[in-house]
Amino acid sequence: MAVSLGKGQGISLKKTENNLSQVTIGLGWDIQEQKKGFLGGLFGGKDADYDLDVVAFLVGQNGKVNNLGRDTQGNVTLQNGDVVFFNNQRHSSGHIWLTGDNRTGAGDGDDEQIVVKLNDLGQQYHKVVFVVQIYNGASNQQHFGQVKNAFIRAVDTTGKEMVRFDLSGMGQYDQQRSLLFAELVREPTGWKFNAVGQPSSSDSFVEWLKQYA
Repeated sequence: MAVSLGKGQGISLKKTENNLSQVTIGLGWDIQEQKKGFLGGLFGGKDADYDLDVVAFLVGQNGKVNNLGRDTQGNVTLQNGDVVFFNNQRHSSGHIWLTGDNRTGAGDGDDEQIVVKLNDLGQQYHKVVFVVQIYNGASNQQHFGQVKNAFIRAVDTTGKEMVRFDLSGMGQYDQQRSLLFAELVREPTGWKFNAVGQPSSSDSFVEWLKQYA
């Protein structure tokens, strides 16, 4: 049975108790139906879909993302670096990748997944940070206060759900458009899953990345 965590809690995922050779980090959410007035329903256009994106930062012992991906002039491109996101879906090591980009949150189960081969992840990586953003949330007037049933979970190679963090108290996320959802921290016996749930009004993961650059 999976352990359910609250905000700020953590649990160790030991190699001796869990198959960490390939762990799936799954995220899911639903969108609350927005009420419109009569004129809004009569004349208003179709609402933009909510495009929630999950992003992973691979962080070194120094607390930094050491490879941001740069072009020949030294400009940061985020390509082939230590940030896995919709424009860089597979890490160059082949040990962490994004399975796809769900643009609506429709359907049951995980809406987006990142797969991590934790046993093979290089020793230079001390932490994996998971951020969720609402793409173009500001311009579309979308925020996490309009999202319900949001969760993040870790599933081991056998399909066993090891840990789950359900986001609650949605009122505190009004006008918040990105979220440091959770992190995996390397331990001598495996990895520790920390439920963070820290929000930001920015709709760009780059604002979070600045803390690790």
